[in-house]
Amino acid sequence: MSKDEIYRQSQSFLDDFGFGENVATVFDDMLERSVPFYAELQRMIAEMAGDFAAPDTRVYDFGCSTGTTLIGLDQAIGRRGLTLVGVDNSEEMLAKCRAKMAGRVFANAVELIHADLNQGIAMEKASLALMILTLQFVRPLYRDRMVKAIHEGLEENGALFLVEKVLGESSLFNRSFIKYYYEFKKRNGYTELEIAQKREALENVLVPYKLAENLEMLKLAGFRYVDVFFKWYNFVGIVAVK
Repeated sequence: MSKDEIYRQSQSFLDDFGFGENVATVFDDMLERSVPFYAELQRMIAEMAGDFAAPDTRVYDFGCSTGTTLIGLDQAIGRRGLTLVGVDNSEEMLAKCRAKMAGRVFANAVELIHADLNQGIAMEKASLALMILTLQFVRPLYRDRMVKAIHEGLEENGALFLVEKVLGESSLFNRSFIKYYYEFKKRNGYTELEIAQKREALENVLVPYKLAENLEMLKLAGFRYVDVFFKWYNFVGIVAVK
């Protein structure tokens, strides 16, 4: 696994954060060092997926990146006649995903699709949809529409698993949560410079909502049951059932 050192050197001009070759190469390390309890989140998602991934249906991972979630889900669930569909708008991420999947024996069929989520989604016979640290990168203008489209595309009793970085419900807690998060990143080897430069690069790209705003969006989209299955300061996991 290549180490994330993208922002280790001072850069006089920072481009907005993107998911090109330089990020795809180190993305797995970036997630493990930047997302609290990332391995446990993946385990929880695969475990819960077993309750919703109905035989002979399709499971969509929107923003599948390097395929970690799809691989873990297939291993945990076993053969069910599923089609696991990974969707991402980065060709470089999909190339990394294909490389990780090469040589693996999958219990279920796998499809990878290149698509821009801001332009809408297509689903068919879906029992489960996953957006793991993805919706926060969809432009706010399109988020309500996308969540509603996922709701409409799911079979009855189908579920959406959503993991997001969120804002605190008040400025007091928001400042505290961000401070704790940066301390977490320092413990995982990131320097002050790396943290500051990545924050600047993400500023116009990653637009988080409050937890309450995400819950309200899911309910307005029509999901009958919505609950939080994970919370760590400014990171949250939500499950919503149609």
